[in-house]
Amino acid sequence: MQLVRPTEDYLASYVAALQRGWSADTIRGVIAAKEELAKIESDPTAFVASLEDREAKGAPVTLPDGSTVARIPGFRRWMWDGEFAGSIDLRWQKGTTALPTHCLGHIGYAVVPWKQGHGYATCALKLLLIEAATEGLPFVEITTDSDNFASQRVILANGGVFVGHFTKLPQHGGKPSRRYRIALL
Repeated sequence: MQLVRPTEDYLASYVAALQRGWSADTIRGVIAAKEELAKIESDPTAFVASLEDREAKGAPVTLPDGSTVARIPGFRRWMWDGEFAGSIDLRWQKGTTALPTHCLGHIGYAVVPWKQGHGYATCALKLLLIEAATEGLPFVEITTDSDNFASQRVILANGGVFVGHFTKLPQHGGKPSRRYRIALL
């Protein structure tokens, strides 16, 4: 498995995953998948370009409750093993480690169900941490639901240190969650 920068060369495999009902947005799920499929159908080149937005020039972000917020800098990488296997993204604010309250962590990831259990998320996080360090962040924070033991293992395998418990805001599902920090420097 490797991380690839999204390009139109990989897009058909990504579309196939969305058509199967997968979405990196684990709260909005199928709705988010349909929105992405519509964007791809409308302008595939613009869609792929939107996944690398280090200057936060893109359109506002739709939160799980349907509200929108200003975009922050970030980019997405795709997990690739000959076909699309999942997605991982990094987001940050320039000059600070702080994130807006609507942003749960610096990194989010999701593996398609038919590729889970093969260590892809662990490998993807390891590779993305290398890229995150180039953004000048001394650490990243990652959150996961308290009952998502697989994600907790991924974070711990990459040096994650438990920071504390919290409850997600209602627009993110209001679930009990855990916050971890991974040092980069």
